[in-house]
Amino acid sequence: MRTMRAVRVVGYHEDLRLEEVPVPEPEGPFDVVVKIGGAGVCRTDLHILEGQWADRSGVRLPYTIGHENAGWVHATGSAVANVAEGDKVIVHPMITCGLCRACRAGDDVHCEDGRFPGIDTDGGYADYLRTSARSVVKLDGSLEPADVAAFADAGLTAYHAAAKAARRLTPRDRCVVIGAGGLGHIGVQVLKAISPAELIVVDRNPEAVELAKSIGADHGVVADGGQVEAVLDLTGGHGAEAVVDFVGEGGATSEGVRMLRRAGEYHVVGYGENIDVPTIDIISREIGFIGNLVGSYNDLCDLMALAARGAVTLHTRKYALEDFQSAVDDLEAGRVRGRAILVP
Repeated sequence: MRTMRAVRVVGYHEDLRLEEVPVPEPEGPFDVVVKIGGAGVCRTDLHILEGQWADRSGVRLPYTIGHENAGWVHATGSAVANVAEGDKVIVHPMITCGLCRACRAGDDVHCEDGRFPGIDTDGGYADYLRTSARSVVKLDGSLEPADVAAFADAGLTAYHAAAKAARRLTPRDRCVVIGAGGLGHIGVQVLKAISPAELIVVDRNPEAVELAKSIGADHGVVADGGQVEAVLDLTGGHGAEAVVDFVGEGGATSEGVRMLRRAGEYHVVGYGENIDVPTIDIISREIGFIGNLVGSYNDLCDLMALAARGAVTLHTRKYALEDFQSAVDDLEAGRVRGRAILVP
């Protein structure tokens, strides 16, 4: 039996452990085994270790963590026709059934019988990952797995939210992006690529604001206490037609709602606090609140098309697989700019 290295959750509030486990093989006709070329280290992984996902995921320990994955097709089931051995692929984070109402509508992130490798089953902090033919997207020849792995979740989530906001934005409109970090800097690039609206980026970090301006933001506002007034000044006192909030905590939501124009839409991506808005304000201003959860397979295909043409790029910091603890520690301490990537 062939074995591989895998970074395992052995207990909550315990350090991850590198172990030898069997290499996965195709079990069903549509299974695809991917040789991992890059696995993103996500803040959700920190929450998993804290036990926040234990009840929701129902996962049995120990298991392999990692839900942002890209690499090369290593083996396929008998019915797989969309990829072949050796193809470079990025892996949609969910394994979906293709048969339920959500899947048939292209809204496969809400699959009624889906699995989420790295969350509720073995993920990609390893040499190999088993997924599905429905989950793999072939990469353009110009893209490398280690450079794009974090697009599989962080980039996909940012694209999904930005694309929903862009559907109703016109050249006369303004869109506020709260947070220009790991997800937000991707969202800014997506909005610049697919939306004609004027972009206003708000972040506590002046360096993040400058980065956002360099990649497409029309205005940058440092969140130093006067950010609401600054946004209102930039929008003629009316507020923005859309707010895309990649923070969702630390008071961002109460400030963000005040930046919103009448009949505007508030897109929630980051989370951590409650939104406290009087219902009479929602009705009288006719504002809407829209949640965003990862993104569909088609969203990932669209994002990879933007990446292939250079419209969206990702800043990464790479670590060897066996150096996983340094990557986790650096992320937790805020020392990672962009996304940390484990490379087997």
